[in-house]
Amino acid sequence: MSSSVDRSTVDTAAAVERSGPAGPRLRGVVRVSLPLASVAVFIVVWQLVAACHIWNETFVPFPSTVWRAFVETSTTHDGVRGYQGYLLWEHLYMTLRRVLAGVGVGVVVGAAAGLAMGTVGWLRRVLEPWLTFLRALPPLAYFFLLVIWLGIDEAPKIALLALAALPPTAVATTSAVLAAPVGLIEAARALGATRGQVIRDVIVPAAVPETFTGIRIAVGIAYSSVVAAELFNGMPGIGGLVKDASNYNNTSVVLVGIFAIGASGLLIDALLSLIEHRVAPWRGKL
Repeated sequence: MSSSVDRSTVDTAAAVERSGPAGPRLRGVVRVSLPLASVAVFIVVWQLVAACHIWNETFVPFPSTVWRAFVETSTTHDGVRGYQGYLLWEHLYMTLRRVLAGVGVGVVVGAAAGLAMGTVGWLRRVLEPWLTFLRALPPLAYFFLLVIWLGIDEAPKIALLALAALPPTAVATTSAVLAAPVGLIEAARALGATRGQVIRDVIVPAAVPETFTGIRIAVGIAYSSVVAAELFNGMPGIGGLVKDASNYNNTSVVLVGIFAIGASGLLIDALLSLIEHRVAPWRGKL
């Protein structure tokens, strides 16, 4: 009896060992295939809706029409270079440069403000209403004021994106600082750590994961403000491309711009998520 039980145990362990690597591989396949399947379903539904001619093709162009617009905006054709003299990647590069500059300023200022608000009570009570006020404003509400103050060059665009990114970063950082483990803070104080050391060695590491969440939200909000930021003198730029194409009811080019913004936003979010896992591997373990 004992030998049969031992043999059964060994066989089960061997089976688990054989199937072990297949588990992660299967999960990886599922993780990749599900998004691709959803994209395929979306394109099929889009094609069917366009083929039914429920709406004019000006409003709902065929996927093939959008693909041709993508190719035309990405290449030189019939002597025309891209869209308005710039290739699609050049439009995207300028938009990403503006987003990087604006979000960079907003994130740095927002994280510093959030850390200060989380550690100094009276400062939080002073700044929190202003952050809430700014967070409630749509970008167009103050963009024209920025244009009056700063002109129509790059300054108002970067300022708008910075103002869009600052509140979510500050709010997330403040919340993360206030949620730092009290037990760890008290233990550090009991060991003789100064206030600065507690902030540096306990509060900041505990706040990093949620701050990254705020940064990811800030990037999304900044991206949603790109078209508004590039209303004036937005060429080259994806927002400028979308606005100019919409003036001529060029829906296919508008969709190309929208897909370019969305795809680059997905890549940036994935990059931020990867950086977060590298910088804060202790997330969820405190």
